[in-house]
Amino acid sequence: MAPPLLLLQDITLTLGGKPLLDGVGFSVSAGERVCLVGRNGSGKSTLLRIAAGEILPDSGTRFLQPGCSLRYLPQEPDFSGFDTAMDYVVDGLTDPSQEWRASVMLDALGMSPTDTPATLSGGEARRCALARVLAAEPDVLLLDEPTNHLDMPTIEWLEKELLSLRTAMVIISHDRRLLETLSRSVVWLDRGTTRRLDQGFERFETWREEVLEQEERDAHKLDRQIAREEDWMRYGVTGRRKRNVRRVAELAALRTTRKDSVQPQGTVTLAAQTSGQSGKLVTVAENACKSWGERPIVSDLDLRVLRGDRMGIVGANGAGKTTLLRLLTGVDQPDSGKVTLGPSVAMVTLDQQRKALDSARTLSDTLTGGGGEMVQVGDEKRHVIGYMKDFLFRPEQARTPVGRLSGGERGRLMLACALARPSNLLVLDEPTNDLDLETLDLLQEMLASYDGTVLLVSHDRDFLDRVATSVLAATGDGVWTEYAGGYSDMLAQRGGVALDERVAAVVEHTPAIAVATKNSSSKIATRKLSYKDQLALDKLPKQIAELETTIKTFREKLANADLYARDPKAFAKFTDALDKAERELTTTEEQWLELEVKREAL
Repeated sequence: MAPPLLLLQDITLTLGGKPLLDGVGFSVSAGERVCLVGRNGSGKSTLLRIAAGEILPDSGTRFLQPGCSLRYLPQEPDFSGFDTAMDYVVDGLTDPSQEWRASVMLDALGMSPTDTPATLSGGEARRCALARVLAAEPDVLLLDEPTNHLDMPTIEWLEKELLSLRTAMVIISHDRRLLETLSRSVVWLDRGTTRRLDQGFERFETWREEVLEQEERDAHKLDRQIAREEDWMRYGVTGRRKRNVRRVAELAALRTTRKDSVQPQGTVTLAAQTSGQSGKLVTVAENACKSWGERPIVSDLDLRVLRGDRMGIVGANGAGKTTLLRLLTGVDQPDSGKVTLGPSVAMVTLDQQRKALDSARTLSDTLTGGGGEMVQVGDEKRHVIGYMKDFLFRPEQARTPVGRLSGGERGRLMLACALARPSNLLVLDEPTNDLDLETLDLLQEMLASYDGTVLLVSHDRDFLDRVATSVLAATGDGVWTEYAGGYSDMLAQRGGVALDERVAAVVEHTPAIAVATKNSSSKIATRKLSYKDQLALDKLPKQIAELETTIKTFREKLANADLYARDPKAFAKFTDALDKAERELTTTEEQWLELEVKREAL
């Protein structure tokens, strides 16, 4: 086995009286690609800073091979003292004569050498910091959330660039697709200790469950042993004049072991408070256009978002994703055309900038609105401490100013605020930023079971694959194209063409289903709605109302707790009738919706 280029051994660090890192360590050899994973607040970024030599641990060893170059990408790079992006990138070079590499890397990342670091946006700052560490071609590369604030094309470029390097890497990221593609080993930082898996990230989650199950079995055995010793203490000792000092000491040691045994951290509890159902049509865009100066952001958009849709919106930074989201939700108005928000829409928004958070307010005041100790969660009131625990906040954090929370904690706080409010339309702008993998899993499960509609802007490919039922992608010049399925499905429909690859004619890469829809629409537009269709369209609303009344009646009958015991046959009859009526209602609503869409298209 090759000697390690970087070695951390028995690292300990205590913050606030409790050990954050307790004897942890890892190593990375030439060409190895290791991902460092763990819950928010477990100390991943702190451990990476120790590896980079930025902070010193309380105890332990950090060894870097002599002559080995190392570069570290922090989550928040420091640009102070640099007038231009070129100055910042060149300062990170091992050999200043290789300035040409700085120019090449800045150009590849879409940055100008004369850009002023102090005025860069979040995405631009991240690209500038990446240019600095990549241009240096170090022997060891430490990357802390390298995809944060990057758009999809840049993430795909970065993935290919990192794959091409022979550099040893340690990566912290919430981007599952990136970790699965790059990693060859996993270091799991969990409850102050580290474990290593010498396989890629795709094997990690199964392995982690196996480890936790073994811990549960070990804890159960220890509990049984303590119970036996306690039984001896109660009954065995009382029959003797002299205590067995050794056995009493062993029991005390067992209790200490059980008390100090590291228990798995809690889990976030995510549940959206649903409002009443919205109409079938949630938002409808008809020939909507929006421009900034001479630049089109949205051009002739025709789109229907239906109840229950989970639509992902993707595109490069600056393509207008947030602007499109504001149009579809009625916040902004189009320059021409029309966007109509459906009736009975109760909307909750989570914005990527987290502007709704006041850094001076405490966590408790943010959740309660400054109204005491109770949080309004849907129709019920909950004590703020209990609600905080659902999102992994400790009781002592109640009076912590929001400005002192980590990025992941602010992300969980935004989710806590948003999910407490009743809604049937969730608008999520980059919800995955700074969230750990476990919280992402729970967020995905919550969105999958959410009864309402979801509009989602995200650059997380795996998240889109797991959540989205369709993807709306920017294809240039303000044109937005809808694809069925998640991000991988979109790529398949585009013939494998990624968002950053330009084509001479967009039409050549338009999926067949979209072309068919376009051709069908042009044919429909040449004729009127048939008499049969118009008659059905007139009658269906009445049928829907009658079915809803019938369903309500059957539900009221079945709500009688004594019905089954008193008359099982009647109970079975009402159950079958209810099921039939619900299926008929679904069919009728779908028929009405198809005819209404057809009528509006005309």
